[in-house]
Amino acid sequence: MNASSPLDFLPILIMLLIAAGFATTIIIATHKIGPIRKTKIKLESFECGIASQGNARIPFSIKYFLTAILFVLFDIEVVFMYPWAVNFRALGLLGVIEVFSFILLLLIGFYYMLAKNALKWED
Repeated sequence: MNASSPLDFLPILIMLLIAAGFATTIIIATHKIGPIRKTKIKLESFECGIASQGNARIPFSIKYFLTAILFVLFDIEVVFMYPWAVNFRALGLLGVIEVFSFILLLLIGFYYMLAKNALKWED
């Protein structure tokens, strides 16, 4: 086997420095060269072309955030199950036991959530 030296990574370091320098230069140049026009209309919040009405700080129900977190949880579950599905023959019986214990833990959490009425929108 060939051992790599730190000198082998020099082209990558040079590329990263050039990319960071280019991005920094462009950001600074656009702020220095570009026009600065702060008008009342330009600084007003824009919502799809519809005039703003009322206060934007209306509190949301916690159920909205809980549903979003649950979606992410079950989305991540699928991400963890995909590699298992690809390699389930190579993992053998131990892999099957591990995945079913993982699914069981998620189902326990799901049933706990149902018991607490987390998905009921009516109060």
